[in-house]
Amino acid sequence: MPIAQNNVVFISYQLAFPDENGQPDVVEIVDEKEPMVFIHGLSGLPEAFEKNLLGLNEGDTFDFSISAEDAYGNVDPNAIIQLPKSIFQAEGQTADDILQIGNFIPMTDDQGNRMQGLVVAIEGESVTMDFNHPLAEKTLMFQGKILKIREATPEEIAHGHVHGEGGVHH
Repeated sequence: MPIAQNNVVFISYQLAFPDENGQPDVVEIVDEKEPMVFIHGLSGLPEAFEKNLLGLNEGDTFDFSISAEDAYGNVDPNAIIQLPKSIFQAEGQTADDILQIGNFIPMTDDQGNRMQGLVVAIEGESVTMDFNHPLAEKTLMFQGKILKIREATPEEIAHGHVHGEGGVHH
């Protein structure tokens, strides 16, 4: 069965970014023991990623790159903002406990959307946070293998995620 819209897909892969010489610098490996599992067309992954897998069959390998523009885009300077240090105080923790340069901090915007912010600077009572996707500006280089393909159930499609093996159990 070739990969098509609404198929549950199991893959193993390695993700790399090109180094200064254009050679792959591997940053993530997902092996066959704990594969990535998603519903094709509903995954939230870049469209270019899913398009490169479309039509592949179980056992096929893949090797492709996705430009930053087709992956997670360019860095948006408007997504780098300064916030008062005082908003990072939580029950029993001071801002200093969680504010470390390089830490990702889960946050919620004024409309209730969840996001991850990267602490990039702390200056006095001000914290500079970067809310760009961590893979913004990156060319993504994928090599991997299609491990399994199956039809998604109507319930999985309605929920937008995989249930059971490799997915959500509820």
